[in-house]
Amino acid sequence: MTSTVPNAVQHTDTAAPPITMFGPDFPYAYDDFLAHPAGLGQIPATEHGQEVAVIGGGLSGIIAAYELMKMGLKPVVYEADRIGGRLRTVGFDGCDPSLTAEMGAMRFPPSSTALQHYIDLVGLETRPFPNPLSPATPSTVVDLKGESHYAETIDDLPQVYRDVAEAWNACLEEGADFSDMNRALRERDVPRIREIWSQLVERFDNQTFYGFLCDSDAFKSFRHREIFGQVGFGTGGWDTDFPNSILEILRVVYTEADDHHRGIVGGSQQLPLRLWDREPRKIVHWPLGTSLSSLHGGEPRGAVTRLTRTAGNRITVTDATGDIRTFRAAVFTGQSWLLLSKIDCDDALFPIDHWTAMERTHYMESSKLFVPVDRPFWLDKDETTGRDTMSMTLTDRMTRGTYLLDDGPDRPAVICLSYTWCDDSLKWLPLSPKERMEVMLKSLGEIYPNVDVRSHIIGNPVTVSWENEPWFMGAFKANLPGHYRYQRRLFTHFMQDALPADKRGLFLAGDDISWTAGWAEGAVQTALNAVWGVMHQFGGATDATNPGPGDVFDEIAPVELPED
Repeated sequence: MTSTVPNAVQHTDTAAPPITMFGPDFPYAYDDFLAHPAGLGQIPATEHGQEVAVIGGGLSGIIAAYELMKMGLKPVVYEADRIGGRLRTVGFDGCDPSLTAEMGAMRFPPSSTALQHYIDLVGLETRPFPNPLSPATPSTVVDLKGESHYAETIDDLPQVYRDVAEAWNACLEEGADFSDMNRALRERDVPRIREIWSQLVERFDNQTFYGFLCDSDAFKSFRHREIFGQVGFGTGGWDTDFPNSILEILRVVYTEADDHHRGIVGGSQQLPLRLWDREPRKIVHWPLGTSLSSLHGGEPRGAVTRLTRTAGNRITVTDATGDIRTFRAAVFTGQSWLLLSKIDCDDALFPIDHWTAMERTHYMESSKLFVPVDRPFWLDKDETTGRDTMSMTLTDRMTRGTYLLDDGPDRPAVICLSYTWCDDSLKWLPLSPKERMEVMLKSLGEIYPNVDVRSHIIGNPVTVSWENEPWFMGAFKANLPGHYRYQRRLFTHFMQDALPADKRGLFLAGDDISWTAGWAEGAVQTALNAVWGVMHQFGGATDATNPGPGDVFDEIAPVELPED
């Protein structure tokens, strides 16, 4: 098992196809779309070379730009900060360059099959990520209310933890048809997926994660709910998600998004950076050897400061240098709140209902702090107990989650001293990196009184609080109860034929537009939706043997709840 509290019903049928994060809201096989030899579609030759603005150089923006370039369009990428977005890998000053810290996305499930397409395309390697009690983690310590338990598997923990695991299994099975949905997703049985999910959306749109637990006989015990919140499943404690919609959590467990995680060797930011420099072997209009980098002279354009609609249903973009360009189509991949604050926007850009949906978007806060150490000392055995000196740690203390990351026993290593969300993240916000480190070392010292972590630190800490990042203002979207309708508007925005002509041409994409925010797969999928939308805007089409997400939209459109 890969989690402290495992997901319900582990399937062992090796003949079943791999599960994919393509549903349940929009069960379209993006991985098949990408793998098809016919490609993603084409545009008329008369449109080749036309410029398309791509605002945001994160994963979604770079993938959208890369695929539009392959079709023969000329993407013009705007990026306010750095290529990568929340795929942000940083080093430590004065330390070996191989030592890196993942400030944003750091672990990716195998069910991210469209993401894996691009990881493979640029030749990156992955390896198991050391989550709590995963096979890649030598040991885990669970420390709650001052009492610590050392474990190599869940069976090493006290019975109450297994009781909580069983309660979660029962809760999912009885309340959310887990096995049935998981089987339908594995078999890519779209009618069955839609049948199950439509009932659950109607049932649970107004329900919180915590309310879902409380409604289950399996979680009548407050103690069990408390332990579950602090220890959780997959990546650790989930109590910071308790106020969010249970639909958000069901998407995660159905698609195994929190299971069997892998990290990208050398850092996740390599993915967008390699796509930026990549010269596609199959490309239309542009000569072989063309890359996004070469089309931009090496660097993307800067921050967008103004977006307006101008005559002829054009999108006019002003950047931080004052440069003004007008486009027939544009893709916006940044955090949607930027359209409400940092960017001067024309109200005519979107229908009013879409503005409302963006304004209601709920973002989760998140903080991390990493330190470089001389070696993976945690693998040393305690002479008295025979246990690892230090372990991956889940606790109700300030640090919450501590991850141990090494590249071999004789090489320098990295500790993520703390990874926190929401209120736990806000507690760190006023503190400097060194102040944060001191509090974290104090907490770990109480759990491991005989371990001198400080003596192994070889460089200054690096930290991030995503809610304090000016071009992000939060880590990722997480819908609150009642937000399903808003999310549907944003996700389906790429389907624009029903919109008035003066509301078309600007396409939303990115993590917070997806149904699976917080996972890079959602950024990939919405980028591909936007690519289809731009292609359609320019009079293009997919090959009949490889229909795109817009071609099959009517068959698999997300459930539409009544507005009245």
